[in-house]
Amino acid sequence: MGKRLKHSRYITGFDGIRSLAVIGVILYHLMPAQMRGGYLGVTVFFVVSGYLITDLLLQEWNQTKRIDIKQFYYRRMKRLYPALVTMLIGSAAYITLFQRNLLNNLRGNVVSSLLYVNNWWQINHGMSYFDRFSSESPFTHIWSLAVETQNYLIWPIIFVLLIKLVKNKGKIFLGIMAAALLSAILMAVLYVPGQDPTRVYYGTDTRLFSILLGGALAFIWPSTRLKAQIPVQAKQVLNGIGLGALILLILALIFLRNDLSFVYYGGIFLVSLLSVLLVAITAHPGASLNRWLTNPVFAWIGKRSYGIYLYQFPVMIFYEAKINVADHTMLHTIMEIILILFVTELSYRYVEKPLRTFDYRQTFATLKTTFWAPLKSRRKIGFIFSSLFTLIALIGIIIAPTNKVDAEQQALQQQIEQNKKAAEKTESSTASDSAETEQTTDSSQKPLTLGEKYHLNNREVTKAKKLKVTAFGDSVLLAGSKGLTEIFPKMIVDGEVGRQLKDSPALLQALKDKDELNDTILLSLGTNGPFSQDDFAQIMNVLGNKHQVFVINTHVPTRRWQNDVNTTLAAAAEQYKNVHLIDWYGFSNDHIDWFYDDQVHPNEVGSVQYCHLIAKEILKGQ
Repeated sequence: MGKRLKHSRYITGFDGIRSLAVIGVILYHLMPAQMRGGYLGVTVFFVVSGYLITDLLLQEWNQTKRIDIKQFYYRRMKRLYPALVTMLIGSAAYITLFQRNLLNNLRGNVVSSLLYVNNWWQINHGMSYFDRFSSESPFTHIWSLAVETQNYLIWPIIFVLLIKLVKNKGKIFLGIMAAALLSAILMAVLYVPGQDPTRVYYGTDTRLFSILLGGALAFIWPSTRLKAQIPVQAKQVLNGIGLGALILLILALIFLRNDLSFVYYGGIFLVSLLSVLLVAITAHPGASLNRWLTNPVFAWIGKRSYGIYLYQFPVMIFYEAKINVADHTMLHTIMEIILILFVTELSYRYVEKPLRTFDYRQTFATLKTTFWAPLKSRRKIGFIFSSLFTLIALIGIIIAPTNKVDAEQQALQQQIEQNKKAAEKTESSTASDSAETEQTTDSSQKPLTLGEKYHLNNREVTKAKKLKVTAFGDSVLLAGSKGLTEIFPKMIVDGEVGRQLKDSPALLQALKDKDELNDTILLSLGTNGPFSQDDFAQIMNVLGNKHQVFVINTHVPTRRWQNDVNTTLAAAAEQYKNVHLIDWYGFSNDHIDWFYDDQVHPNEVGSVQYCHLIAKEILKGQ
């Protein structure tokens, strides 16, 4: 657009908005307990993008009475594609060389990212944005780029049709608002409380409303038509609205948890409206918000916000796979932020900026010059290294398996699946347990074998046979449930892969309503994400003080919430007289050989130790 958009102005405050958005997203991933609503930064990005793109299209139309759609696509690709391709090549090469467990589905991830359909690819493959344990990959975050780029592909065409057919900008504004409202309603309709919300969170149809709201704003609030000189009272009103929107948005980024139904029943829509207000006031030259959001730090972050967002997940996933971040969490958080910013700066200087102004018609000539350049020149060295990385990445993409499970993962999955089926039977077979117990007590060999296996004395084995226990937890509980039901034949096991503590009060209430909560309760939760003391208090509101509640802490050294979870559980054991802590972390921490490669789920040897510890602690107070 260059020369034709002579009245276009760069709104520096938008760098401030982008900075707040990307800081929210990064801290949501690095400090989920402190930045609980940081995922909403993506919503802010969507609104800013919708406004800027539509505002530029309006400027082009007003000045030329036409839209060069081909040039629009070309500019978008020059802006977005180089850094994306660089990230994909770099990540694929790193995976191929150093982290081959992530080769699985690499090809699907890369191809869907290049075609900007990664959001639907992840939905179709059952990926979850909110499963912080088992579904994380270096490409999880590409879903939002896919949604945004899908909009870039269709919006210029729809824009031209609206301008030519509807013409009246007020009517166009109302039409876009209606479409946005329909998208938000679709999110609410498709959302199912208690189930993973990834479908409505990733779906283009259910997320488009944020971009549409930004686009609608451009029709009634074009940046080039706003007056710099306005009455003092009007300026005060604008500043008040903008400051209020900014404060509410920051509060949402800090406090609005993703597991609240409100988020999908209009919460994200309301955050989008707050973002619209913030964008509108920042764009107005008569208000002060643009100046307030303009400073060198925000300018630096804002200009690199795309790269920071792009490289965050690869850096975090690769770093945390090699280093146990649970200890010295803050130190590792700072290290990861430094690495993200360092990689982003390299990309910005040597990829994004040069290729944004590069004339791709000169590609062949540039390659020819590079090929014949001196061997020790920077250009030649850069060409050799980039070619080598690309070759390694291509090899990895070609050899990458699809939906493959290695032998150890298969063993763990089979163990959990078999134990889950067995656990489901315990819920319907407790009535016959007493008869089975009487038969096994006649055998002189059975108690001795059981005692030897789990390092229990005869008195403990006898007590365990009579004790009714309800065990409730996640995949770690399921991994060890076979041994637990051997020790406690009257145990009811309710386990689910990916279960989080903050989702559990309603599930425990259902067990209570079915009269399946025994006097002794075992809780094995915390593997899949952090929770607060208030979350645990909700569980205790369901359980009350009539039950003896045993909570087993977590061993998840590659997840930053491990120590927070264990501290919260220890505090709960101090706070509630009927809550008792089982220190699995302390008992197992020096025994890597007790775990599968994920360092979380106990293997065959570890399961015996897991069951031994739980049995000892539960039977101690009987």
